[in-house]
Amino acid sequence: MEYMYPATGKLSRFKYPKHLEFFRLGKEFNERAFLGGNRTGKSYAGSYEDALHLTGNYPTWWPGKQFDHPVQGWSCGDIGKTLRDIAQTTLLGSPGTDEFQGTGMIPKESIVRTTVRMGTPDAIESVFVKHISGGVSSLQFKAYEQGRAAFQGVSCDFIHLDEECSLEIYTECLLRTLTTNGIIYLTATPLLGLTELMLAFLPNMQPTAEPSYVQS
Repeated sequence: MEYMYPATGKLSRFKYPKHLEFFRLGKEFNERAFLGGNRTGKSYAGSYEDALHLTGNYPTWWPGKQFDHPVQGWSCGDIGKTLRDIAQTTLLGSPGTDEFQGTGMIPKESIVRTTVRMGTPDAIESVFVKHISGGVSSLQFKAYEQGRAAFQGVSCDFIHLDEECSLEIYTECLLRTLTTNGIIYLTATPLLGLTELMLAFLPNMQPTAEPSYVQS
């Protein structure tokens, strides 16, 4: 986590203006979408923000939303396997050994404990993280394949949706943040076209009706 978005060098944060804008807007808006092509760092940007909120270790340059207390968050993806291979690996490290946890963005010394996700080998369901305030934050990995009902009930401080979900699941996630002054952010490549969710973020892309006649 400490090596992400440095001030200088080949990977200087100033070479990633869209990433910085995405972070900054979190302070102003409770809903954000970072849309772009594959391999442009969208998921990494979202997971980096996840790690900051969980630990409370915001860098001095951080322009976005900050929580001064332990948080409850969700990291979401389409299926359990991709959650393990992308979000979980980025935050905790590559699975395969007993010592993998702590080799991702969340420092090993900050990880209190984890719980296992049933049905997917090497998958984690929840991770509990020390917050600098002295409390413990929690993050739950949730898959869209679980259906809308799995996204009901609890309140969340932040929700990170990696890749597009249905509008119904997005709406449920948004409701989870209403009582916490929380935030929700989507990182996605819009491969499904102008879906309801994409049009909610890009209303200017709304298709127009064909004219009923052509004027000569």
